[in-house]
Amino acid sequence: MSYNMLFSPMKIGNVEIKNRIVMAPMCMGFGQYNGCATETMMNYYEERAKGGVGLIFTEITRINDITGASSFGQLGMSHDYQIPALREMADRVHKHNCKIMVELHHPGRQNLGLMIGTVPICNVGSKIMGNLYTKILTGAVIPPGKKLQDKHIVPRTVAPSKCDRSKMSDSVNRELSNKEVKRLICQFIEGAVRVQKAGCDGVELHASHGYLIQQFLSPNTNKRTDEYGGSLENRMRFLLEIIDGIRANCGKDFPIVVRLTVDEMYSMIGQDAKGYNLEEGLKMAKILNDKGIDAIDVSSAAYDTFNYWLEPTTFTPGWRKYLAREVKNVVDIPVIAANLIRSPKQAEMQLEEGTQDFISLGRPLIADPHWANKVKDGKENLIKRCVCCLYCFESMMKGAYKYTHGHCSVNPFVGREDVKLKQDGNGRKVVIIGAGCAGLTAAELLSKRGFNVTVLEKESKQGGQLNLASKPPHKDKMNWVCEDLLSNTVNNGAKVLFNVKADKNVIDSYSPDIVINATGGTAIHPKAFNGDNVVTVTDVLNGSVDIQNKNVAVIGSGMTGLETSELLVSHGNKVTVVEMADEIAPGAWFQQLDDALPALKKAGTKFLTSHKLLSVSSNGIELQNLKENKATALKVDYVVLSLGVKSDNALFNSIKNSSAYKVYNIGDSAKIGRIANATESAYQLVASIE
Repeated sequence: MSYNMLFSPMKIGNVEIKNRIVMAPMCMGFGQYNGCATETMMNYYEERAKGGVGLIFTEITRINDITGASSFGQLGMSHDYQIPALREMADRVHKHNCKIMVELHHPGRQNLGLMIGTVPICNVGSKIMGNLYTKILTGAVIPPGKKLQDKHIVPRTVAPSKCDRSKMSDSVNRELSNKEVKRLICQFIEGAVRVQKAGCDGVELHASHGYLIQQFLSPNTNKRTDEYGGSLENRMRFLLEIIDGIRANCGKDFPIVVRLTVDEMYSMIGQDAKGYNLEEGLKMAKILNDKGIDAIDVSSAAYDTFNYWLEPTTFTPGWRKYLAREVKNVVDIPVIAANLIRSPKQAEMQLEEGTQDFISLGRPLIADPHWANKVKDGKENLIKRCVCCLYCFESMMKGAYKYTHGHCSVNPFVGREDVKLKQDGNGRKVVIIGAGCAGLTAAELLSKRGFNVTVLEKESKQGGQLNLASKPPHKDKMNWVCEDLLSNTVNNGAKVLFNVKADKNVIDSYSPDIVINATGGTAIHPKAFNGDNVVTVTDVLNGSVDIQNKNVAVIGSGMTGLETSELLVSHGNKVTVVEMADEIAPGAWFQQLDDALPALKKAGTKFLTSHKLLSVSSNGIELQNLKENKATALKVDYVVLSLGVKSDNALFNSIKNSSAYKVYNIGDSAKIGRIANATESAYQLVASIE
């Protein structure tokens, strides 16, 4: 397929972008306390520029250190001393004929109270104590600080008016004074001036995802009675005065883009009366267009409606493209939009049909920084596709407390863009057992190093545990991980053989120098729970047991248990989920729960927390109520065990002491984990082999 529109140039203001591919702003935590761009951050952005992107929007960039710092590792434009590092980063991006614009941001009520006033203290501490300060902060200060945060014994975050706490940060907030509002307007303007001095190509104002500018736009968070609240005109005043100030100070030729939520999506969670919808969002877009901004970056939702802007796996690519199309109908400036685009074909189609003018790729460019060049060079089959697993955001958020950065499940080189694999394989033979994500990652990387790699897989296709993960409704994207790994592995010269059950004799026949065991794991099935009516999630997901229109108890409410329950209810079963803990899916990322639970509840699924499975009979189960310490019976036709996975390391144990070759164990067969753990373990092994 030709991609004529995708690779045609277009201007934003007077800045010509070489193609229609834009990197969306995403905070990954590659910065430092003082807000200056680090070498790691520069490498990260430059790699995407090398990869063929036309325009990069940086991550959220603070303009205020006291109430506006969202992360210890965030970029800043709050001080002049931050300009030189940003200039260096811009120069490195520009070397690759790529433009760069900076997204100016303030979190408002969506900040953590723990962060209020913290960054200036950290700046001083790190100057005095260096790396020791970071160790003290992450080891001795933040853990008790998190406990104080949970009890709300921390400073209040700021908002246009005192309002409900944001769902994710859950911080108590206070209303900004009129004087503070005007000072923040000046700080946004001052930030834009610094961006221009750094040689960047424009700014984007973050009026989306529930951050401060959007909080002024929304009647849900703006109940002010002065000139910045009330009517739509007043609610837009904060944003419009920022735009006026940037124009006055930076000139008409310095592009201003606004990233705008055009629908807060409260209707999607059954709260229609909250916030604003598309009708009012289009009015905002028209006002911004008439104000003379240079482009509008269309988005949706806020933290309260998180999954409707940062979607989990189940969402259909392009589901929200109607928002961009409606905006394009009321403006005459370029429209940028993400729209959950997951293929170049989809991107080209949405350009051709006039949905938007620029394709914004966020997570896809974390997963594969060379997405654009692979499409341009006719190698789109080698793209590592984002599967919307949300690990990038989850790891970034959790890492922020430890002053570490976000990661990607399918790309272990995130944050390691400067790493170059050694080219010293010299044809040495490697046999890898298992074509799951760990085995194929190792195969791809070792092939790149020049090893002679053969992968042996006992099944008829690649994937391992991910073949099961893709079976619940709308989870088919999970297949992409190993499909893409297989394509890249074979492209790099490795052989992948299916329907080969490896044992010591088979392995020995290859006379390998190195053997890597990546045999994955198997579902736990305690001997105490047996019977014709007892199966594991594996039996359900692989189709060996077909349960329809029955009463089913699923034992274990981890995400595998919940996703298996989704498959069961789609087959007409009535499901009861039994969980020993006091809450469903303890430890699961909240977005995954927000995605799974509504569908299960709609299907009438029952949830029993604080209950332990004691025994199974032919017509039901006996449970122990852990809170009341009493037994209770439940009549069911089937029992599905979702008690976790154990490592399948029998083959490894049989060959690990071989004197004929070196033996390694990676992925689930070494330690049960997630996709990211498997690919990371493969990377670490490949990097360590001499």
